[in-house]
Amino acid sequence: MLDIILILVAIAVIIFIIAAEMQPSEFRVTRTATISAPSSAVFAQVNELQKWDAWSPWAKLDPEAKNSFEGPASGTGAIMRWAGNNKVGQGSMTIIESRPDEFIRFKLEFLKPFKATNTAEFTFNSENDQTTVTWSMYGKNNFMSKAMGLIMNCERMVGGQFEKGLAALKSVVEAAL
Repeated sequence: MLDIILILVAIAVIIFIIAAEMQPSEFRVTRTATISAPSSAVFAQVNELQKWDAWSPWAKLDPEAKNSFEGPASGTGAIMRWAGNNKVGQGSMTIIESRPDEFIRFKLEFLKPFKATNTAEFTFNSENDQTTVTWSMYGKNNFMSKAMGLIMNCERMVGGQFEKGLAALKSVVEAAL
């Protein structure tokens, strides 16, 4: 009987490994919101990393997280490092490209709870006193990411945080006008 249980467990592990390996090798999460403000007002909230606490969904998950800032106050070269509870982990983000009122690209480096390097982007499209903001994150799926994707819907989880962040960004920007 023990032999049969061990064989079934081994088969289950093999099936899990095969299923994980069949997952996509890259991922992309994207969410969009429309804010009643010019792109310059929205851009300023994202481009200056010290302003993120006012709207970032992760700031709400751990109000005690420790943030530090390096480089310029905004734009290319600005860096934010964070260390928090298990919901926000530890890592850094660096603005690697910034085009005023149009586009910002970040290099994200996660150290805890797992190591990963991803890219995040914000685009800002203005039309008639409204700005459409698109927040995207993309990167490579290693084996652990693929395995986690079998257990939880990471696209929905991260996408849900993006939706909360964009809603809070909308509130902050529109309240300041």
